Amino acid sequence: MEIEQILDLIYPLPELSKLKLQNCAKEVRFSKGHILLRADKIETTIYFIRKGIARAYANRDDNEVTFWFGKEGDTVLSMKSYVAHQKGYEDIELLEDCDLYELKAEKLQKLFEEDIHIANWGRKFAEKELVKTEERLISRQFRTATERYKELLKNYPHLIQRVQLGHIASYLGISQVSLSRIRAEIK
Repeated sequence: MEIEQILDLIYPLPELSKLKLQNCAKEVRFSKGHILLRADKIETTIYFIRKGIARAYANRDDNEVTFWFGKEGDTVLSMKSYVAHQKGYEDIELLEDCDLYELKAEKLQKLFEEDIHIANWGRKFAEKELVKTEERLISRQFRTATERYKELLKNYPHLIQRVQLGHIASYLGISQVSLSRIRAEIK
């Protein structure tokens, strides 16, 4: 997915504003298993996934708890670092070799000050991230594991072939054995 498409998914920009943003982003590539962002660190870089899959997880009682997957077109960042300039709580691991667009938060903040269209794009980005977070929270609180799995299949059908079942089980808040049972029931 090209940077122009990713930026437009967030919020359409006038061409000049889009060009300013594009010119601040550079293409990078990292291998599967690379930890893109680290917990307990103030992260100053934002990434957009051109190609590949990533996951966000936190360590809890010597256990990794996956709470987010990112795919082509998604934005990868530590929201706590981005908004509050504080250490994040998540690690972000690449689950495939990934092609990304890298944008320094400092450059983006400068563009917000210079261009109202980019500032509005940033507001729309934050609003969309808030809604996604709210949807994940509501899903986790009010849906059964089976319902959450069906929702995952509906919204991210290719994720199941690209992500280890252990990560999917962790995301759903269940054991891998329970996930196997759910998958058998659905077939």
